[in-house]
This record gives sequence, structure tokens and C-alpha cells, in this order.
Amino acid sequence: MSEKEIVMPKVKTITKLYYSNPKIQKAIFEFSKDREVIPSYMMEAFGKRPDSLQYPSDVMGLVNKGATSFHCSEELWQDPLKISADMSPDELSEIRSSWDLLIDIDSHFLDYSKIATKLIIGSLEKHGIKNYGIKFSGSKGFHIIIPAKAFPEFFNDKETKKMFPEWPRAISEYLMHDMKTEYNKEISKLNINFKALEERTKLSKEDITETICPNCGKSAKKGKIVIFQCPECKAKIERPNPRITKRKLKCTEERCPGYFDIIEEKEYFFCENCKTTSFSKRQNSLRKVIYERPVKFSTDYSVDFKEEISGNKMASLDLVFVSSRHLFRMPYSLHEKTALASAVLKKSQIDSFVPKDANPLKVKVLDFYPKVNPEEARNLLSAALTWKALQLQDEQQETKKKFKYEKITISGVTEDMFPRPIRKLLKGLPEGRKRGLFVLLTFLKSLNFSSEYINKRIREWNNLNDPPLKEGYVKSQIDWHLRQKRKILPPNYKNESFYKDLNLLDKIPEAKNPIVEVMRKLRKNNNQTN
Repeated sequence: MSEKEIVMPKVKTITKLYYSNPKIQKAIFEFSKDREVIPSYMMEAFGKRPDSLQYPSDVMGLVNKGATSFHCSEELWQDPLKISADMSPDELSEIRSSWDLLIDIDSHFLDYSKIATKLIIGSLEKHGIKNYGIKFSGSKGFHIIIPAKAFPEFFNDKETKKMFPEWPRAISEYLMHDMKTEYNKEISKLNINFKALEERTKLSKEDITETICPNCGKSAKKGKIVIFQCPECKAKIERPNPRITKRKLKCTEERCPGYFDIIEEKEYFFCENCKTTSFSKRQNSLRKVIYERPVKFSTDYSVDFKEEISGNKMASLDLVFVSSRHLFRMPYSLHEKTALASAVLKKSQIDSFVPKDANPLKVKVLDFYPKVNPEEARNLLSAALTWKALQLQDEQQETKKKFKYEKITISGVTEDMFPRPIRKLLKGLPEGRKRGLFVLLTFLKSLNFSSEYINKRIREWNNLNDPPLKEGYVKSQIDWHLRQKRKILPPNYKNESFYKDLNLLDKIPEAKNPIVEVMRKLRKNNNQTN
């Protein structure tokens, strides 16, 4: 019997009794003000959009029609009923009055979500935010909310209400970055059952560990140092990442007729971002061997590279939440998969919280939406946007480095040049459709396909999804991406939240990014033509 078949009868049994509580109705109704509110009917279907609650009794009215949970927008609207799926992003901005920052912390394990939640709260408080709401997601995560009034109406000559989803997405990314080091340390202290972890998440120990650069804090890569020795004169040399071929390397000592043999191999680490390496400068200077490849990572030397658990892979911030008209579970809504309530918590209750505390028949009603001081979140917004601007500069420089050797204008790309993971994605998805949409949009736009082609191809893909994404969501995402002047590359293959989780990788990719694969094929075709 499936989990759904086990839990559903319990949800059906308690739904009417639970939502008949006037305090529950009041909590849901008061939070619904100026929001788009959509009921879910036993996870089988959502109600019509747009919709909203007019009275507290509307909650019970929808329950009597079969509703089991309630979901709402993080965007606040002048009139939610005026929203139309045909509206452009600019038209939506005109009727949007503001937006709340909703941070979704999600993991397969509640303990990891607790650690992330406490660290996010610590980061918020460090940036001067004293008022925020916390609630249990109903499953294994938590939601944190910062009300719209905590943000300035204008910042850097831009109207805040029109900067959705760019600004809340930047804040979420910044917060995850800000807590990363401490989060990895805290996760690494736990006694992790890697076998159980792999069974539940399909992530091996190697998948969730990373080596951090001691200089810049970014992920470092692992390389191999090969030690060679000449059997004739006993001379030794060490080389990083050599190409091992059948052809032996000739000894570098004068008058020695010998050839080097491999006597030892050992690992080392290097950071592509700041060029720090654990391979010493002295060793890097030994480059006398014929056919030697230049050592690229010899700027600095450090022995402080440490392997640790990657907290971001254990519990992360769901940035899918930060998208136009995206819905999240309302406070005190039931969760159909667990039959638990999305209960509001105090900061002091996080450590001791257990799922039974969200028992719908025993839960205590607290306010999820706190009163805030005007512009309380200004410092957070400023820090996040400054950080994001630097990230974009780094990305642009990295993109130029990746493609500086390419003399090919990106044009004339055909679908037979698409990498295998993209072709597999184009066949449709049963899950992860929003992530799949992001990959396709960034991929097609990076290759300079026309807006007409992108609109047509995305909708053809969406019709193959089971079930398809809502037309309004697809349209808003297409419009947003087509408006962007900067080039947003699709995620790299190593980003497991996309390709691996979506089951798109049948083998190790031939490049870091799907765009690189297309560029290589395009260059090869051009060379053959010439």
C-alpha cells in the first residue's frame, strides 16, 4: 500500500473536524488578505485561478466541496481577482502592491532543516531583522516569512514591488551563501547514516561531500599528482594531472638514456576561482619533462583544504518558490501526505519541535505574519543585491573565459546538435517540470533562438509533461526570460538539483555545460564546411 493510500483516509477523516475550528478559519482568512488563495482537492487538483477568500466561512465552504489544503501567493495584489494568465510581467507588476519574502527550507530529514532554519534566522538577525514568522511546512521543512513592509518602497531608484522575483531570489541566494560555511560544519558534526541517506535520497557519500578552498570559500576540485622515477639514474619528478599514454617520458637528466616510470599517485586540490592549490610552488616549478602540460593552478599554496559535508545538498532554500504567482502552503493548512498541520512556531521551539507537535487536533494557533518596523530589511536587501552584482560579474567573466577561444557566431543551431540530456528533457517530465522549464528556457535563449521558436517549442514540450504546467505559469516564465538583457546560461551538469534529480544523465557528460557541447559541435561543423 502506498503512502498516499495510507494517509489519505486519515486526512479525509479529520478535514471537516479540523477546519470547522473558528480559530483555524480565522488564521487562514487573516493571512489571505490581498493574496491569491487556491484550495487543493486531495492533491488531485487545484481550484480555479485566480481566487481569494472573502469571508472566514469561505474556508469551510470550500472544505465542504472537498478541499483538503489551502495555498496562497507570496505576492500581494491590489485585487487578486483581476489577475489573468494572459498578463505580461509588466501588467502583473502594475496590479501587484508588494511582495513578502518567503524562504522555503526543505530537506529529506527534519534535523537538517532545523539547522538550516536556525542559521537563516541568525543571518536575518545579523542584518538587523528582528521580526519574522516561522512555520512548519507540514512535512520535513520550514517556512520563514518577512513581511513586505520591512522592505523600502524604493531602492537604488527602483520600485520594490516591480522587482519580483529578481530581488527575493537574490536575497534567498545570498542567505544560503552567508550560512554555507557554518552550515557545513554543523551538518558534519552529525552522525550521518550514509546507507540510509542513499536509500532515501539516492545521494552517496561522495555526492554530498565537497572540499572548500581555504582562501575564497568556494568548492575546490580534486586532481592527481603523479610521481615519476627514472630506473636508470633514480631521478624523480612530480606532475599534476598528466596525460598518461603508452609513450613513456624521457628522463630529464643529461646523459641519462632512461625513461620515467610511475611509482606513486596522490590527490591534490585546486580552486578554479582564486587559483589556490595544495600542490606546492616547489613542485610546480618542476616542469622540465618533454610533453609536459603547463600547470595552471600555481598562484598560491595551501595545505588547509578540508573535505566536509555539503549542507546545501542536505537541506537547501527552494528558489522555485521565488517565481511569479507561485503558491505555498498557508499557515495551518493541512498537508495531505502527512496529515499534519502547517503550524506556526516560535524561535525557541525549533530545537524541540517534533512532527507530533503539528497534530491538527492539538495544534495551538499563533500569528505567522508579524508586525515589522518600516524598512527593517533594508540592510539585508542592500547586502544581497551587492553580493548578487559581484556574482553576476564573476559569471560574466567566467563565461568570457569559457568561450574566448570560440570564433563562431552562435547561429544555425539545429536540434540534432542538442546534448542527450536536453533531448531527453524535451520528451517531457512527470516531476520537476519547473526546473525543467528553467533549463530549457536558458538553453534555448543562450543559443539565440527566436522568441517565436522558444514560445512554440516550450509549449510543445509542456504538452508532453504529465501533467503539463499551467499555461499562466509557462507564459510568465517565457516572458521574463525573453526580457532579460544579460545572458543566463543553463545550469552546469554538476548541479544535481537539475540534471541528476530529473534523471536526465545516462552517462558522464562530455562538457561542463550543455551550451559548451553545442558550441563544440557547431565549431566542428564549421571547420568541416571550411
